[in-house]
Amino acid sequence: MTHKSGFVNIVGSPNVGKSTLMNRLVGEKLSIVTSKAQTTRHRILGIVNDEDYQIVFSDTPGVVNAAYKLHEAMMDYVNASIKDADVLIFITDTKENEMNHKETLEKIQKLKVPVLCLINKIDLSDQEKVTERYEYWQEKLPNALIYPVSALHDFNVASVWAKILELVPENPAYYDKEELSDRPMRFFVSEIIREKIFIHCDKEVPYSCQVEIEEYLEEPNITRIRALIIVERDSQKGILIGKGGEMLKRIGRESRLEIEKFIDQKVFMETFVKVDKDWRSTENKLKKYGY
Repeated sequence: MTHKSGFVNIVGSPNVGKSTLMNRLVGEKLSIVTSKAQTTRHRILGIVNDEDYQIVFSDTPGVVNAAYKLHEAMMDYVNASIKDADVLIFITDTKENEMNHKETLEKIQKLKVPVLCLINKIDLSDQEKVTERYEYWQEKLPNALIYPVSALHDFNVASVWAKILELVPENPAYYDKEELSDRPMRFFVSEIIREKIFIHCDKEVPYSCQVEIEEYLEEPNITRIRALIIVERDSQKGILIGKGGEMLKRIGRESRLEIEKFIDQKVFMETFVKVDKDWRSTENKLKKYGY
């Protein structure tokens, strides 16, 4: 029997539901999800394995016009995912009238590989608006297959999944069949903490944060974690710690509970905050933090 394997890469504007779709397709929460734009900073792979196939999904940062060196690094992930896709999923939603990054749209229009255009969040719209968006994207992406979906409520995602299995080429597996992602556990722990910062902090603070896992020790009955949250300004450090340390305690407590569910073990976690001035705009610092 033939074996199918390929890269199915998800791209689109910020906050249209890329990470929600990725988690839905993979069946695990690998990408953090918040209501704020630009939550995802890295390219995150989620691997779905079966006897006859291996689908490597790729969640990417939202397409942005670069304002920081960090944004440039994020766009590098997007451009790489367009180039190496066996199947590209371009996801938009019912509120997006046009893609905010014309260069990326032009690259998608020129692709030779199959493109699936997903109009997400149809549960928040009406039939007239969905039809109007369908016709718009049919004109913009004439070679794409268009699917109205609700990734959050799992509406029409099964149809997308069936089409992916049909389109993915015959290949041997790229990764071990036991793997769920190419990222180490430390990465997912840091992303869980960063998600809580996005949820509880406002304005520029969450965008200025980077989380580093300095220690990750697995013992028989407990995992010990030391996490360092990096910010750009002393004022951001004060906000993140909060009055009497309450904000940092809240972020640490909620992160610990979710990490325990993710790794299925008790966790002891310490969190600290450090200022590293202008890390988002400095190439050497971005490299140090894995961008």
